[in-house]
Amino acid sequence: MTSVIDTDRKQAYVIRDDQEAIVIAQQLATEFAKGDSERDRQGKIPLDEVNQYSESGLWGITVPKEYGGAFVSNATLAEVTKIISEADSSLGQIPQNHLYIVESIRLDGTEEQKRFFFDLVLQGKRFGNAFSEVGTKSVTDVQTRLERSGSGYVLNGRKFYSSGALVADWVPVIARNDDDKTVIVLVERGTPGLNVIDDWSSFGQRTTASGTTIIENVNVSEEQVIPHYLAFERPTTQGPVAQIIQAAVDVGIAKAALRDTIHYVRNYARPWIDVELEHGYEDPLTIYNVGNLVIQVHAAEELLRRSGEYIDRANENPTDTSVAEASIAVAEAKALAAEVSILTTNKLFELAGTKSTLQEYNLDRHWRNARTHTLHDPARWKYYAVGNYFLNNVNPPRHPWL
Repeated sequence: MTSVIDTDRKQAYVIRDDQEAIVIAQQLATEFAKGDSERDRQGKIPLDEVNQYSESGLWGITVPKEYGGAFVSNATLAEVTKIISEADSSLGQIPQNHLYIVESIRLDGTEEQKRFFFDLVLQGKRFGNAFSEVGTKSVTDVQTRLERSGSGYVLNGRKFYSSGALVADWVPVIARNDDDKTVIVLVERGTPGLNVIDDWSSFGQRTTASGTTIIENVNVSEEQVIPHYLAFERPTTQGPVAQIIQAAVDVGIAKAALRDTIHYVRNYARPWIDVELEHGYEDPLTIYNVGNLVIQVHAAEELLRRSGEYIDRANENPTDTSVAEASIAVAEAKALAAEVSILTTNKLFELAGTKSTLQEYNLDRHWRNARTHTLHDPARWKYYAVGNYFLNNVNPPRHPWL
């Protein structure tokens, strides 16, 4: 396996509660923001920053309390992701699949799997991902296969968009078993036949290392397999948890773009020739546009927080109704987050002016990141799910994209 992982990392700190998680996220974000532009410019995998991130304990905050974790609220999970993503959206995205796997283990892992893997997570071990494939009919058309072989299994397939896999201790692989059911196979780094390639060439989210994973005749045991299909055969929060993390990344990008818009308008923008004003920040139409952006970003933040509360209620009592409500609340947050991130990153240049397009500022990274990350799943289908729910009383489907 091609990897840049540092095997001599420190033991992770164990975060105690929600408040501590947010404080630590804010401290890390201050540091991460300093090198964001340069890391993007170089396309450098942020190994040092990822190590800081996982060693901080923030990758373990959703481990249940009975296994030693803080099991923070989903509103806090979203807040932490948003804070880190405002500083560096690639760093905000890298653990999203790690957190998805923690939720998968919580929901459908055996007791032995929970004890084993949650302990690793609290130590600071990281999950990557090998979920999606290219060239198939749809994202659910999984060609990777887990086949029974003696007392264990053999895994074969090829994946793309493997965000975080290059810096992972374990690479979870989505596959179909002999019954054509979807499972997650947790493959440890260094396992023969597992090869992660750094060939990510997107113009955005450049430092997520979201390239190719090749799985060739990888031998795995029963203890490494999670029956992922069960999470969608009953009402669970698996889908909403996946989506709230995605939404939080988008809101973080929007906040970063708004921050830089205000900075560059205050320092560089000129007023338009039809108004006799001294400074660009006095221009009434600029003021209007900034006000509009602020309102929309604040609205996206509030929908994000609200959707976390819906997930928390569904966790307490997972029923068809409570999980549908959570999915719809997150769909609302994700739809607005996606559109606001595109709007703010585009308006940045319109309001800050031509100078803001200079390469030395690298402000286009915000738009590139927003445009890339919001393609994960289309906002138009969020609107459809929300409309169908309220207009026709139709619950949303159960899958990781709602």
